[in-house]
This record gives sequence, C-alpha cells and structure tokens, in this order.
Amino acid sequence: ADERLRDLLVEMARSERLTAAICAAPKVLAAAGLLDGRTATSFPGFLPSSTPGLTVSEAPVVVDGKIITSRGPGTAMDFALTLIETLCGSGKRAGVEGRLQRTAGAGAA
Repeated sequence: ADERLRDLLVEMARSERLTAAICAAPKVLAAAGLLDGRTATSFPGFLPSSTPGLTVSEAPVVVDGKIITSRGPGTAMDFALTLIETLCGSGKRAGVEGRLQRTAGAGAA
C-alpha cells in the first residue's frame, strides 16, 4: 500500500531493471501492475486471480522477462541460483551450484 514502493517498482520496470520477489512478495508486484500479462509464482494463495492476464505457476522459480518470482523458503536456493545465473551467467551458476551439497534431483529451476 506504500506509494513510494509502488513508484520505485514501476520505475524499475520502466527502466528494464531486474525485479525479484519470493514467497508472498510477488503480491506486491501484482498490486503495482507488474505481473499483468505475465507468468509468476508465489507462496500458494498470495497471487490475486484478478490480476489481468496473470498465469500463476507452481514452478519453484519463474523467470518472465526481467521479473523473477519464487514460491518460498523451500525454493530459496533455486531462487538464489537463478539470480546468479541471470546476473552472472550459467557458468557462474554452475560453479556456485557445484560447490553446494545438494541432493540428487534438486535444482528444478
């Protein structure tokens, strides 16, 4: 509900800057109109179905243009690795992920 935050988010979108939100935070992006016509994810039940053209995904992480969303604490590692890949490239992501102690099948981003 804070206009300053809304204005900042809208300005970031206008200037094509990366915007990322996890857990319930994608709801703030939706309220600012940044998810109109996009695909996004969040903690279940937080994205309003009234958002024009929003496709809600159950994927752990969703990248739609310059907006990256993730579901919650259980997907935080995939969210972080996706941010690394987006900002620094797939090689850097692979280097970071390779040093992590992740179980087989993890990393569905």
